[in-house]
Amino acid sequence: MIHETVVTTTSPDGVVHVAPMGVTMTPQTILLKPFRPSVTLDNILASRTAVVNFTTDVRIFAGCVTGRREWETVPADTLPGARLVSCLAHSELRLVECTDDALRPQLLMRRVHEAHHAGFTGFNRAQAAVLEAAVLVSRLGMLDPAKIAAEIAYLRIAVDKTAGPEELQAWQWLLQAIEQDRPGLVSQET
Repeated sequence: MIHETVVTTTSPDGVVHVAPMGVTMTPQTILLKPFRPSVTLDNILASRTAVVNFTTDVRIFAGCVTGRREWETVPADTLPGARLVSCLAHSELRLVECTDDALRPQLLMRRVHEAHHAGFTGFNRAQAAVLEAAVLVSRLGMLDPAKIAAEIAYLRIAVDKTAGPEELQAWQWLLQAIEQDRPGLVSQET
C-alpha cells in the first residue's frame, strides 16, 4: 500500500525542500522511491536523513506540483532537518540502504523518531479529489488531454460538494496549472 505523504529534506547548506511523495511503510521502515533527478534524492544521499510528514492539508500537495514550495517548517526533534508545522504527525528517518536505479532509486529508511501533533478528524472527499488532481498535474506531459478533462470533470463533483476553503484554494491552483499547460482543456469554475 502506498501512503501519500510530504517528505522534507535539508540540503548540506541548510535549505529545506518540501516534496509530496507516495511511500511504502512497515512498522520500522519507510521506503522512498524519488525520481531521478530530484532535490529530495540529492538531499537524502548527502544527509542520510529525511522526515515524512503526515498531513491532510492538500494545499501542500497541490502547491508543490504547481511551484509553491514554501511551507512553514520547524526543526525536527532528533535529527538534523525539519518537519512541516501543519502536519498531524511525522516520522524522522535515517537511510539504511540505497538500491540504485537510473529512474527511481529505492531508499530504505529506518524510523528513528515519531511524533503526533494533532488528531485526525476524518476524510473529506474534496481532499481525495485534490490529491488525484495533483497527480494528474504532475503527469500533464504524459497523459492524453481527453483523460485529463474527463478525470477533472469527475473530481470536480467531490470538490463542489465537500470542499472547504483550503481544498478550493488547492483546486484552483491545479486548474490554473492545467490551463497554463493545456489552454481551454478545463473550465476554472468550481
